[in-house]
Amino acid sequence: MTENKKRITVVGAGYWGPNLARNFRASADWELAGICDLDEQRARSVADGIGGAPVTTSLSDVLADPSIDAIAVATPARTHHPIVTAALEAGKHVLVEKPLADERARGEDMVALASERGLVLMADHTYCYTPAVLKIRDLIAEGMLGDILFVDSVRINLGLIQPDVDVFWDLAPHDLSIMDFILPGGLDTASVSAHGSDPLRTGKACVGYLAMPLACGAMAHVNVNWLSPTKIRQMVIGGTRRTLVWDDLNPQQRISVYDRGVDIDTVSKETTLDRRSANISYRLGDTWSPALPEREALAGVAAEFAAAIREGRPARTSGDAGLRVLSVLDAAQRSLAVGGAPAPMILDIQPHRIGRGAAA
Repeated sequence: MTENKKRITVVGAGYWGPNLARNFRASADWELAGICDLDEQRARSVADGIGGAPVTTSLSDVLADPSIDAIAVATPARTHHPIVTAALEAGKHVLVEKPLADERARGEDMVALASERGLVLMADHTYCYTPAVLKIRDLIAEGMLGDILFVDSVRINLGLIQPDVDVFWDLAPHDLSIMDFILPGGLDTASVSAHGSDPLRTGKACVGYLAMPLACGAMAHVNVNWLSPTKIRQMVIGGTRRTLVWDDLNPQQRISVYDRGVDIDTVSKETTLDRRSANISYRLGDTWSPALPEREALAGVAAEFAAAIREGRPARTSGDAGLRVLSVLDAAQRSLAVGGAPAPMILDIQPHRIGRGAAA
């Protein structure tokens, strides 16, 4: 019913804003209060494409309107901090697209302000609401893969070369947010190593490799690339029991679970100079592919944002989750500056509970 819906304005009518507007318009939890963009014609075009919605060029007017409960920010990363800060100070809940901010320190400021004001700050880590990633999270949680040994992620394609960020900041947030969401310990690492190259002489890395040892003992690796003639979106997650392969570009079989590999439990623990004498046993089992429902991930994002506000709790992809991703990117940037040497993580996030009174 309309009286139970929260009212939201989408800020930004560029690439991602139309998708947010369409999903909030269709959501049973939300009333789309308007679309805000400095380019009025662009905002009007988005509004017309979804059957009509109020349009404004003034963010100040949006934030001054007491009937608006929340905003969804789909603007360039460099604008996230001022927009989100102003919204939180105005008492609005905020959903912000990835990355949370363009610097870790600004992300910390946003997370702290949301906690102080008792408001929901949610990162739009859309992949975490896809049926495939939700299924992967469940399979890992129930022990299907056993203890995680490695995560190897590849996200490569031809272009688009971004003018303001390198390939790490453009593509890696997807993979990092997924790892943070599906792994029991999330992005729990002490250091990050990053290597990048700039063959186009753009002044920033166009090809990148990121590696980090996780606290659980697993090794995580991310390959991102703007120069590949082929597009690949794949993640391999190896465990002591099974290995899972997620191929996001294969709609017929996005997830494959392989019951084959080295049987870790039977490997000889004896210390020997002749490694060849170690008793390594290989497991050759079946391959299984779970059936997945087809639904738009952004619908899940909209529903989770509303539920977090209604229940007075952090969202599943909270501001803290967005900050963990920023912290890895920050460490990667520092590692690049010293030729790929491991850079320590800087992360001091205190878990918080959103007050029910302020969030209602």
